[in-house]
Amino acid sequence: MPRKNWSIVGVVLAGFSFMMFDCSPPASAEMYVAGTAGVNFADRINSIAGTGPQAGVPGPFADFDLQNSITYGAKIGYFPGHSWYGIEGEVLNTTPHIKQLDTDPGIHMRVTTVGANFIARYPGRTLQPYIGAGVGAAIAHIGDTPTVRSDTDVAVAWNVLAGLRAFITPKIAIFGEYKYTGATLKFDQAFGDLGGFSGNYRAQHLLGGLSYHF
Repeated sequence: MPRKNWSIVGVVLAGFSFMMFDCSPPASAEMYVAGTAGVNFADRINSIAGTGPQAGVPGPFADFDLQNSITYGAKIGYFPGHSWYGIEGEVLNTTPHIKQLDTDPGIHMRVTTVGANFIARYPGRTLQPYIGAGVGAAIAHIGDTPTVRSDTDVAVAWNVLAGLRAFITPKIAIFGEYKYTGATLKFDQAFGDLGGFSGNYRAQHLLGGLSYHF
């Protein structure tokens, strides 16, 4: 994987390390861990363009339709002094496979996003509506097909989100969340010596989960 791609992952992991180890919370602070799962209503990979030897090939090219898929992951959050704002680290994995392309039956694709979000919430005792936005890294992998080679890309990803958390005990809560995420993916080796392709990935997630608050 190119060194510049690993640098994106390094920045994100450094941010997690700072959040988890360098920000030792005071006793009044709130931390939580959560598991989440749901559905990825993937849009399309649009603005398709060639890369490498394929760069400059005249278009426009048809968008790549994606399959809906299951999403699952985990979160860790920190709110100083039970305030209205906080930060949240997150990992999500999903498989929005690319649907049939001409004579190709389709391309298996896996997207794992690792990111950090700024969260603003109403700090209620029972119900906590919240919104947020963040950045991170999208680690995308496509599989081999008769016409495409296996390839991996790591790209800058962004997301916006809104949700509602409901406490069922003082320390355990359930939540539902909508998330819209995007990244520009580039698979330079998808066609071997002929180059590859790039495009804008967009997806909508409906998620639910369970969180434990310290």
